[in-house]
Order: sequence, then structure tokens, then C-alpha cells
Amino acid sequence: MILHRIYNFLWTIAPPVLRYYLRKRAKKNSDYSLYWDERFGVPYDNPVKNAIWIHAVSVGETRAAMPLIDTLQKRLPETSFLITQTTPTGRKTAQQLFANVQCRYLPYDNPKYIKQFLDEHAPKIAIFMETEIWVNLLNECKKRHIPTVLANARLSEKSLSGYLKFASLFRPAFSSLTHIFAQTAADAQRLKQVGAREITVAGNTKYDMPITDAMRQLAAEFRQKIGTRPVVLCASTREKNGVDEAHLLLNAWKKQENAVKNTLLVIVPRHPERFQAACETAQKLGFTVQNRSDNQMVSENTQVWIGDSMNEMTAYLLCANWVFVGGSLVDTGCQNVIEPLLCQKPVLFGFSTYNFAQATQDALLAGVAYQVQSADEWAETLLQLIDNPKEMEKMQQKIGDFIQQHTGAAKKIADDIVRIMGN
Repeated sequence: MILHRIYNFLWTIAPPVLRYYLRKRAKKNSDYSLYWDERFGVPYDNPVKNAIWIHAVSVGETRAAMPLIDTLQKRLPETSFLITQTTPTGRKTAQQLFANVQCRYLPYDNPKYIKQFLDEHAPKIAIFMETEIWVNLLNECKKRHIPTVLANARLSEKSLSGYLKFASLFRPAFSSLTHIFAQTAADAQRLKQVGAREITVAGNTKYDMPITDAMRQLAAEFRQKIGTRPVVLCASTREKNGVDEAHLLLNAWKKQENAVKNTLLVIVPRHPERFQAACETAQKLGFTVQNRSDNQMVSENTQVWIGDSMNEMTAYLLCANWVFVGGSLVDTGCQNVIEPLLCQKPVLFGFSTYNFAQATQDALLAGVAYQVQSADEWAETLLQLIDNPKEMEKMQQKIGDFIQQHTGAAKKIADDIVRIMGN
């Protein structure tokens, strides 16, 4: 109770700090300056009411919600949908993916903001993707008898430790959830430790993500620009504690420059504010560089192509020969290793995989992935694969069976959500 009072007090004094934070972020990414009112509980124009509400923090969660929303829309065609995010990239992704769904930011967890939000929308059910626990929001949903679901839920050992430090605050929030659909049995066990009760192990909806015709067409356009050259893709590179993953990879690639003359290296940073840094790093290392945003044919002399665009990752994956998944050579837990496999591409990733612990382990056991401990090892492994196309063919033949074994989570979760709603 005392911790909850402190939590609410902090939210009463937080707005000036949050506005300062947003202004600071906006200097690197101007999209942070947009739609501030939505974050601070200002009434929303024409709010959709009595909708199925899905909260997906950023790009990954929003894309993971795609097969679930599609399945629910088919089951409940007369029902409206609302999807919320907390990041500009997530919001943009939602607006592109869901033409018939209202998109907005979720307000901060100030009790006043939350009550305003729920008064406006009066959702039929609240679905939170992966692990998104807002104490006041869940408490207010419980008071209003709004069913709450945690879908595609995951909880790493690191996150569990953080929640347990403030167990008196978060345990009631977890226990208030109507139902949780965990990705794995290990996630379910950790969720129980922090107070969750009704849990079903349903798998990962990311295995059900569709590849759209638009992405296939864009991939074909990319290939036309690139030509027949082999492509190595470094997808969703990250930065942490001053260490830029793109920098590590480019340095390692430079050491192998003579061995990879005809191969195009494509770097796609996870966040748009890192696009320019990746370009400048490549240029400083002496590479001939082009940006995807110039919309020009990729010159035969170009060594590095910077993917400075958002929501085109599937197209980059489809036109690549080999894929490294970022966020894994800096300790951010790895980005989505499943999407490259959906695109029939074997993957390489680094040592930090806690966000995709089960998926990376399963992929390694199935023989459709490689794990490396450093950027130098990544470059050396790639050279071996480039020189051994038969090994790549063997891996690609295994991918179809691997994906087939893991699909179906979206349907399982949707079936139970419909049951919870009483439809």
C-alpha cells in the first residue's frame, strides 16, 4: 500500500519530467514531438467505444499483434478495434498495418489520465501484448470489470528480478489479470512467481505473422536495384551504453573486405535516430555507401547499403541471402529472430538472446541458425557459409518444418479471448 502511494505520488510530479524527456528525444527523432496530448490524458477526438483494445508498446509487439487482430476480426466482424502504443515507431507501424483500427498512444499511468482514457473508450476487453504491466491501469480495469489479458506473454529472468524487487506493487497487478497466454512453459513459471494466476502456454504469435504481397513486391524492387549480387543483411542493429552494434559489424566486415568484394552489406538500424550514425561509420571506415532513401539503383561499387527506412524489414529479409539479427551483440536481448525464418532465411545472432530465449534455442536445435559471440566471429562464420552454399541449402530445407511446428498461437489465443468475452 505504501509503495502504491509512492508510485502515484511520482506520477503526480512526473509530467514536467516526461515533457522534458520527450523534447530531448524529439531532437533525435522529431516524431516524439507529435500527439503529446494523447500521452497526458487530454480528451481524444472521436474515440472508438466498446471496442476490443490491444496495447502493443512498439514495432515488435505491434507486428506480433497482427495475426491475433486478423483472427479476431474474422471471428467478430461487427466489433470495433482500438490499438495503442507508447513509441512513435510503434504508432506508425500500427497505422500502416491496420487500416480499419483506431490507433493512438496509451496515456501515462497517472490515475487521472487512465480514468479519462477508459471513460472515453469503455473497451470490451483489454489485451496487452508480451509484458506490459501498468499498475493503475490494471487496477482501474478491475474496478470497471473490464477483462484483461496478457497475450504472447514473456518474462525473462532479468525482468522477473526487477518485478520481485517491488513485489508488493506488481503482484496485485499480475494477479488481477483475467488470463495470461504465455509463450513458453518457462515464461509461465516466472509469471507465476510474480503473482499471475490463470495461465495458458499458447506459443508465440510471431510464428503466425503473414508476409504481405506489398512486402514481396517491395523486395522485388529492392532486388532490381541491387542486381544479382549476394546480400548480407544486419537487421535491427542496436546501441547500448555507447556501444553501437552497427559499428562493431562494420569493423569486422572491413577486416574481411578482400574476401567479400562482390557481396553487398545491408545495415538496417532498429531506430531511425541511428540511421545517420551507421552511414557515417561506414564512410569513415572507407566503404562506398548508399542510402535506401535515395531511391537510386545500387551501384556495383557500393559496398554498404544503409536501410534508412521504417516498416520495410520484411522486404529487406526477402531479398537477403544471409541474415544477422541485431540487438544480440549488445546486451538488449535480441530482436525478432522468427521473421527471417518466416522468410525462409537461416539466421545468425549473438550472445544476448533473453527476449527470444526459447525461439533461439529451438532454432539452434533445429539446425536453422548459428550463434556467435563477437562481430569477428560473425564475419568469419559468414565467409564459411558464403563458401559453402550446400550448407545453406540444407538449412533452408529444414526451415519449413520448423515453422510448421510452431504456428497456431494466434488462433489458440483468439479462441479463448472470444470465450472470455462471452461471444
